[in-house]
Order: sequence, then C-alpha cells, then structure tokens
Amino acid sequence: MSEGGESVVESKEQGREETRLVAWGQELLRVHARLREALEISRTAGAEGARDLLLHCHGFCAALDTHHRGEDRTLFPAIAQARPDLRETLRKLEQDHSMIAHLLGGLQAAVDRRAGPQELARHLEGVGAVMESHFRFEERALRQVLTGLDLQADPADVLGPL
Repeated sequence: MSEGGESVVESKEQGREETRLVAWGQELLRVHARLREALEISRTAGAEGARDLLLHCHGFCAALDTHHRGEDRTLFPAIAQARPDLRETLRKLEQDHSMIAHLLGGLQAAVDRRAGPQELARHLEGVGAVMESHFRFEERALRQVLTGLDLQADPADVLGPL
C-alpha cells in the first residue's frame, strides 16, 4: 500500500488515466500542427505551379473537413456535457467550422477549374488566415478542458486520421 492507502496497482492505473486524459490536449495540438503543415505544402505546390496541386489541395481540404466534422460530432458534445459553461464558445467554434467549410468549397472549385496560381494563392491565404485564427482560439479555449475530459473514443475518429 502507498502512503495514502491506495495500492501500487491503483496508483499505476491512475497514472495511465491521467496520461490518457492529458493526451487529448496534446492530440489537438498535434493535429493542428499537421494541418498547418498540409496547408504549407499546398501553398508551396500552388506557388511552384506543381502539377500535383490538385492532390495536395484535395488532401488538405479533406483532412481539415474531417477534423472539424469529428469535433462537431463527438468532441464538442462531450465538452458541452462536461462543461455547460462553454456552450457559447463551442457554438462560435462550430460557426468557424461552417465558415472554413465555405472557404474550402471555394478553394476546391478554383482547383477543379484549374484557376491560376494567384487565385489559388488568394484562396489558400484566406483559408489559412481563418484556420489559424480558429486554431489559436480553440487551443486557448479548450486545451485545459481537454486535459480533464473523460472521452472514450479513438482520437482519429474525433480529431481526424492525420
């Protein structure tokens, strides 16, 4: 038995649980970093007039959309249940998701019609600006909450399979 009366086994299980809980906040940061990288790859491909720009943009758009859908479907309802005081924050984040989806639709349409590099750069810049603002707000508002969130789900299903 440990000093507080709990067994070593209980202490180890609690340590694993705390590690799993902290991982949600870290997972959010990791996924956001990967999405930022994907945006930069798309920007570089667009600036270089790469023939595989369609592939890069499609992959980036799909990854970002999947990330936001997972948050809306699983993560945000779990946070709202655990922390009803954050419902207004979650509503704002969902509005951001809608705005970003609209911008991604414009980018995808530009890629599909083979728009020039300057137009593609403008679309990517717009998506990037809103995405970065959204990510920073989300990280500030939710990271601590995620540290203590008891959510039994696969991170790839919740935050995207990056």
